[in-house]
Amino acid sequence: MKKLIGSAFALTCLLLTTEASAWGLTGHRVVAEIADNNLTKKARKEVTKIIGPQQLAYWANWPDFIKSDKNWAHADSYHYVNIPGGMNYEQYKVAIENTSDDNMYKKGLFLMNELKNNKELSLEKKQEYLYFLIHIIGDSHQPLHVGREEDLGGNRVKVQWFRESTNIHSVWDSKLVDYENYSFTEYSNVIDIITQNKRKELQQGDFADWIYESYQKANVIYANVQMDEKLGYKYHFDNKYIIEDQLLKGGVRLAKVLNDIFK
Repeated sequence: MKKLIGSAFALTCLLLTTEASAWGLTGHRVVAEIADNNLTKKARKEVTKIIGPQQLAYWANWPDFIKSDKNWAHADSYHYVNIPGGMNYEQYKVAIENTSDDNMYKKGLFLMNELKNNKELSLEKKQEYLYFLIHIIGDSHQPLHVGREEDLGGNRVKVQWFRESTNIHSVWDSKLVDYENYSFTEYSNVIDIITQNKRKELQQGDFADWIYESYQKANVIYANVQMDEKLGYKYHFDNKYIIEDQLLKGGVRLAKVLNDIFK
C-alpha cells in the first residue's frame, strides 16, 4: 500500500499542472463521497480492510494520476467506451457486448467479479482493483465517456467556454462541475438529499443499463452543440441539473456495487 500511496502523491503534483480528465478532480470525489455515505456497515468495514481509514474520495482520482506513468499506458482505454450514435437499446446492447475487453464496460465487469469472487487476490491487487472500480463507475456517468470514436468522445469538438478555448468533452468533464464552485464535500451534501425509495429507484438496472443512460445523454449533447460554439451562462443553466443527476446516480450506484461485493 505504501508503494501505491507514494505513486499517487507524486503523480498528484504532476497532474495539477495539466488538464484533469473524466469528471475532473471534484466530480470524481463527489461520486465517491456520495457512495461512501451510502455504504452499509459491512461494506465500509471490508473497504477499510483494503484502503485503511481513508474515504473513497481520497482514491477516486488515482487512475487519472497514474496516466503520467508509461507503465500504465495500457489502462487509458479503461476510462471510456466508444459506441456509434443513434442506436436503440437492443442495438446498443449488441454493440457494447461486442466491444473489446479493454474498455470501461468490460473492465468494470471484470473488476466487480474479481473483487467479489476471487478470494486469492493480494491486498495490493485488491487496492488497485478498488481504485479503478471507484473511478470507472464515475466515468460511466459522464455522458461523453460513452461517446464516439471519430471525435474522441467530444475532445475534437472545439467550443468556447466563457471565452476560453476548450472542447465539449472538457466542458462536461470539469467546466460545468467546477462552475458551481463547491468543494467535493459541499457538492455531495447538497445533491445527496434523496429518500430511500428514490435511492432504490436510481439503483435499479445493471452496469450496461447505466451506461446506456449516459449514451442517450451523449446523443443529445452531440445534437445540441456546434463546432466553435460559444457556451456560457445559458449552457450551464440548461445542463446544471443533468450534471447533478449524473453525479448523484454515479454515487448511489457505486454504493450499490460495493455493498453487493462486500455483503
